[in-house]
Amino acid sequence: MRHGPELGFDDEGRPVLITAAAPSYEQQHRERVRKYLLLMAFRVPALILAAVAYNLWHNGLISLLILLGSIPLPWMAVLIANDRPPRSAEEPRRYEAAPTHTPLFPTGSRPELEHPGTGPNSDEPPGESPHGTGS
Repeated sequence: MRHGPELGFDDEGRPVLITAAAPSYEQQHRERVRKYLLLMAFRVPALILAAVAYNLWHNGLISLLILLGSIPLPWMAVLIANDRPPRSAEEPRRYEAAPTHTPLFPTGSRPELEHPGTGPNSDEPPGESPHGTGS
């Protein structure tokens, strides 16, 4: 039985990958770990090379340059290992709400402004409260 390319098989009968799905999380993680280990694998040989260079040429400047070149390797390895593929256009954004305005100096309610005639400058005689409790 022969399958044509229109059915998802190539000319030799092998299935053809037709998906545009992203690699799995595990595969992405393995690739990032591999890159991290590769960069960190250059750190120890660089330190050994600096010591060998100093013993061969008795020149501290060459050894110092090799050491300075190896200093950013762990930082670069961590950045690369923690990197993820860019977001696709179809991937939903998590934050869609409009920013809320928080006042710099929050104020409480002001009942004297909301209910005129009950404040200290109202027409009631002094010493009497609006609730009849007296002062």
